[in-house]
Amino acid sequence: MKSFRSIVAAVAMLLFLSGCGYNTLNASDETITAAWAEVVNQYKRRADLIPNLVRTVEGFAQQERDVLIGVTEARSKVSSIQVTPEMVNDPAALQQFQAAQGELSGALSRLLVTVERYPELKSDQNFRDLQAQLEGTENRITVARNRFIEAVREYNTTVRSFPTNLTAMMFGFDVKPTFTVENEAEIAEPPEVSFGDQN
Repeated sequence: MKSFRSIVAAVAMLLFLSGCGYNTLNASDETITAAWAEVVNQYKRRADLIPNLVRTVEGFAQQERDVLIGVTEARSKVSSIQVTPEMVNDPAALQQFQAAQGELSGALSRLLVTVERYPELKSDQNFRDLQAQLEGTENRITVARNRFIEAVREYNTTVRSFPTNLTAMMFGFDVKPTFTVENEAEIAEPPEVSFGDQN
């Protein structure tokens, strides 16, 4: 009789868990983890392009040391941040990551504005290839960041909605911070990569 009650209790618990949103919360949490990994991957891709870009610009415009140093220092700051999947649960760590990426975006924008003064650099094939890769990466960053924001929005909606909010409280699913920065509209736009007249 006691084992029958245990079986009934286990079946009742299983039915409760299947309809309470537990699986949805777990699936949403995994979607956020995957989306975050893609955001980090695209930012790393951008950071990996920077040394070659800086070397190429330096070969043509050595007098622009302040701009080049600014890009190098911003990249170094980005690289010094320990990025983990758990970062998406820590608003302060996420904000630090976003701020560093925003500084790097600003430094890259200043570099690209500086390049406009050097027509011979703009016509260099190596620079143009790097510029095209950077533009593509900035577009990928925007897409990845938007997917992450949407995944967090869906998850947070589930965590706050009844009856899944009860399950969320019971199993410790908390609202997650999303990707927001002070200059979000500015960094959502990829850097201007106009080459002007390439004849």
